[in-house]
Amino acid sequence: MPTLYIVGTPIGNLEDVTLRALRVLKEVQLVAAEDTRKAGLFLRHFEISVPLTSLFEANERRKTGEILDALAAGDVALISEAGMPGISDPGYPLVREAIDRGFPVVPIPGPSAHTAALVVSGLPTDQFLFLGFPPRKHPERLFERLASVTATLVLYEAPHRLRQTLQAMLDTFGDRRVALCREMTKKFEEVWRGCLSDALALIREREPRGEYTLVVAGAEDEPVAWSEAQVREALTARMAEGLSRSQASRDIAAASGWHRRDIYALSV
Repeated sequence: MPTLYIVGTPIGNLEDVTLRALRVLKEVQLVAAEDTRKAGLFLRHFEISVPLTSLFEANERRKTGEILDALAAGDVALISEAGMPGISDPGYPLVREAIDRGFPVVPIPGPSAHTAALVVSGLPTDQFLFLGFPPRKHPERLFERLASVTATLVLYEAPHRLRQTLQAMLDTFGDRRVALCREMTKKFEEVWRGCLSDALALIREREPRGEYTLVVAGAEDEPVAWSEAQVREALTARMAEGLSRSQASRDIAAASGWHRRDIYALSV
């Protein structure tokens, strides 16, 4: 029976492609690609000649039926612009529908930015939660729901939204450890490790560029929760030192086990 192959492709360095991926791409009848122009360059680099069709966010629902019709006649490979298809990329509706129709769906593992960043972050790897891209508006709402999660958090972010996201995490989580992993496997790959406040200071000095994967420490297993009286006392002391309500709330959140928004509410 014809098979849908989910093929991982390099996220930067072309040497990361697997021999199995190259063999499958040579043997299928059709390749569905998120970006046919980039896919064409990639396939020509490895001297692979196979029909291409597009599958991206805007046409995903419409093209899924067409690709499944093609799958009925022969094997199809799905590739994304880079990395594993379906991981913050198009592909889920196609995979779900292929399964429902009884087609075999076979993964061809390959590089993925979030796992590459995780293993070099210096943060725990035994449990992690992958978040994809956080919401463009009010990312703090997502982080508030995750404030007590002890697993390491991994997420993607665009350079022009990096400052907003780091600030939202600092406000919500306190000053946790973080690794900023930029341009993984590419020429200008860089991994910066430190805490959220220092990461913010860094990007204020240097305009962020490229694709970022953020790896953030999870919550402490047994956070020490302050009493309300302790929080009020600390607020009074911090604000007497001249700190704003927002800054005082952020500082206390890092040590008290309280959410910043709750501390701020006490301050007013």
